[in-house]
Amino acid sequence: MAEETIRRVVAAQPGMPLQELLHHDITLADAIYGLIATERVYVDLDAVPLAEPAHVPLFPDRDTALAYAHVHETVAGSSAPGIPLACGVAVLWDGRAWTIVHVGETTVGLRGEGAAWTEVPISVFETLVRQGKLTGLVPEPTQAQITVKERLGSAGPADVHEANRRYELIRPFLHDPTITPPGRTVYRWLARYRQAEHLYGNGYVGLLPRTRDRGNHRDKLPEATRELMTQHIAREYETPTQKNKQSVYAALLHACAECGVLAPSYKTFALAVNRRSRYDQTRKRQGARAAYVHEPFYYALDLTTPRHGDRPFEIVHLDHTELDIELVCSRTGRPLGRPWASFLTDAFSRRLLAVILLYQPPSKVACMLTMRECVRRFGRRPYTLVVDGGREFQSTYFETLRAFYECVKKTRPPAKSRFGSVCERLFGTANTQFVHNLQGNTQSTRQVRQMTAAVNPRAHAIWTLEALAQRVREFAYEVYDTAPHAALGLSPREVFTQGMATSGARTHRLIPYDEQFRMMTLPTTYKETATVSPGKGVRLNYLYYWADAFRDPLVERTRVPVRYDPHDVGIAYAFVHHQWVRCTSEHYRIFRGHSAEELQLAAAELQQRRRKTAQESSITARRLATFLTSVEAEERLLAQRLRDAAVKQSLEGMAREDADPVSAPKAQSTSGGHAVPHASGSDAAIVAASAASDCHYLLPEY
Repeated sequence: MAEETIRRVVAAQPGMPLQELLHHDITLADAIYGLIATERVYVDLDAVPLAEPAHVPLFPDRDTALAYAHVHETVAGSSAPGIPLACGVAVLWDGRAWTIVHVGETTVGLRGEGAAWTEVPISVFETLVRQGKLTGLVPEPTQAQITVKERLGSAGPADVHEANRRYELIRPFLHDPTITPPGRTVYRWLARYRQAEHLYGNGYVGLLPRTRDRGNHRDKLPEATRELMTQHIAREYETPTQKNKQSVYAALLHACAECGVLAPSYKTFALAVNRRSRYDQTRKRQGARAAYVHEPFYYALDLTTPRHGDRPFEIVHLDHTELDIELVCSRTGRPLGRPWASFLTDAFSRRLLAVILLYQPPSKVACMLTMRECVRRFGRRPYTLVVDGGREFQSTYFETLRAFYECVKKTRPPAKSRFGSVCERLFGTANTQFVHNLQGNTQSTRQVRQMTAAVNPRAHAIWTLEALAQRVREFAYEVYDTAPHAALGLSPREVFTQGMATSGARTHRLIPYDEQFRMMTLPTTYKETATVSPGKGVRLNYLYYWADAFRDPLVERTRVPVRYDPHDVGIAYAFVHHQWVRCTSEHYRIFRGHSAEELQLAAAELQQRRRKTAQESSITARRLATFLTSVEAEERLLAQRLRDAAVKQSLEGMAREDADPVSAPKAQSTSGGHAVPHASGSDAAIVAASAASDCHYLLPEY
């Protein structure tokens, strides 16, 4: 019904702008773009981008668009500005050039090439101009006009000010030759004015000072000297050795003495060095990374490669940073170090789509949790994901997740920070506007030699990971999200809402937050599969995992896809009989609640102990279980356990905010029991559309 209404409106008003139709009823955006994609409403996509709806004309079909284009060209030709009836004006008539040489009361005389001559009545001449059959020719600029343009273009503010002063002094004498100028200086300016008026048709240029043209500006050094100087700069100065100018100049003096040519002064040599390209010079001396700051900046890109995308979710940046604050354990108060924050930023609206805080450095787990948070809040994934060259973005499981949901990955060039400026600036904003105002921030560590115990951040740390994560999400989703952005003129939430309304909801791109998505975001092993051993199950990360589905003889000794929970090595998942089944590890009571990172630390400690005693270094589940329960392990792994507990509390806090609107007063519940932070109406509509499935936040099972 909506599609037929749109087609009737476009057929009744061919050429109407897309923006006008969107303003008529913004809910029709998806239907409009669907008609354009299927060409039932025609838009010339090569002529103007859809990102500029005010300039996109709509037509019922291609033939109508071509007809209107031809009519527009004809009207544009006939509405050309009138041709002045004056002698010397060049015109084009029937493909031939003519010049007006006579203008009478009733006729116009035209002279063509050679001896061609004709007279045209003035009424006929005007009719030909209106019909577009007779048009004016833009004459080639004369040498006098070129000279006037060059002199005006090269005149600075001081030159123009002086010319204006001179003009005011000679103006009384320009049209009254009987008045004698008061002095020779004014007389000379008046003569220059009249001379320039005679030569160039404009006397003002004769009053412009030409002090820069005085003197001898030609090179005074011989050609051989200049060649030697250029060679020494290129071969001696612009090298990775990074010789200074004095040493290279000394070598140049020696070479000039051997060749018997005039040596330049040091000032001339230094000027020649400084006139060369700073980017090329720095790249040859210090490398491409140091020269990046001098690389030419491209302020605009092609229409096909917009700088920050044409709509929300089209280009999204994912990056990590270590926050400038020390945290403590919520149970013992023991310092646990600085947290890592992962930001998922929409380049179009500068909106923070997801924020995750963890203790562990950037890893595939942080990427997985960030993508989960984005889908949980909006039910969408990025169309193009811009990342750096980190190993966490090259993991097999991350590539599988990206390929499954058709997400294009773009890797930023190394050592070129401008490509990640959208996310890097947000890191700076989060630190300067929020983190640096908290107790325990690490600003004093920048001058480590001046830091004392009284100002040591570890001594003043009071924030826990759970409390900081809650405040960071509040800052990102409420404070920053609703504050006006200097580059946008609006808040990120407003720009996001307008972009979603203009580009359409695209409900076919919604991703349900269901069990399938949960499994796709769990990490897997290097081989991605494991062999089912009879009576033991599958082996992942030194442990065997068992499920009743492994009793099937057809499953034994086959390789099945596996995934594990990075925050609880007590459980894993295997794909058996076309479904994911939960598996429990051996010694489940001991391994339950331990993270994969803690397990790796324990395995590394055991391997190091075996090397020192020259014993067999294989790691078994029994040895790991014994080690994890020993008193010695308590001391070595206590810090890691405290970090894992803080991370779990932080994730549980996110889940409580998602599921309990009472404990999270700024959340609103949807029909499916899924809660999101308070946002605009479009956000609520997006989440409501994706809440058809069982949308719950994935947490490790303890």
